Amino acid sequence: MDKLTHFDARGAAQMVDVGDKPTTQRSAVAEGYIEMQPATLAMIAAGSHHKGDVLGVARIAGIMASKKTAELIPLCHPIALTHVSLELEPQPDRQRVRCVATVKTAAPTGVEMEALTAVQVALLTIYDMCKAVDRGMTFKDIRLLEKAGGSSGPWRREP
Repeated sequence: MDKLTHFDARGAAQMVDVGDKPTTQRSAVAEGYIEMQPATLAMIAAGSHHKGDVLGVARIAGIMASKKTAELIPLCHPIALTHVSLELEPQPDRQRVRCVATVKTAAPTGVEMEALTAVQVALLTIYDMCKAVDRGMTFKDIRLLEKAGGSSGPWRREP
């Protein structure tokens, strides 16, 4: 692809017309991390936070956000998602939580933005629930890992 499809010939922003594209099975996987103090991570992993199950709430927030992506990103198409899953894995050796979102659909356009949005909002939820004890938490390496489907075919980030 040699041009930005969200701009017309005059340079004005536009929503891409996907009306003539075939419906195909599509998927995307994204990841990201939130680094924190060891005590904060221990509290999350033990489930001892007074606000409740931090990772469970973050998982639901990420799933909900993926379904709202078109309301948040101006030129995204509303897409009926067929599957959304989030894995939230405490990594004590790195003082962080890893989030991986997998999103699937049968549609004429991909779900990369939905997977990235799910990761971002899940990590933001962890921050929100834990900011009273650790305002220095840091988001890292939020990125697409792979996508499948569509005319551009599969793509996978090199390790």
